[in-house]
Amino acid sequence: MQRRKFSREYKLEAVKLVKERGVAVAQAARDLDVHENVLRKWIREHGSDPVQSLGMDR
Repeated sequence: MQRRKFSREYKLEAVKLVKERGVAVAQAARDLDVHENVLRKWIREHGSDPVQSLGMDR
């Protein structure tokens, strides 16, 4: 099985769902069809340095 890749914009929108719109991480992950841990990682990366975060495709 091949690993999916997500653009920086996609990751930022996913993080915004949780941080700005108040959607639960579990619900957002289900809606976006990504693993909860992946979404939590994106949130963590965004929190550490919002300008440089989420640059690498996953």
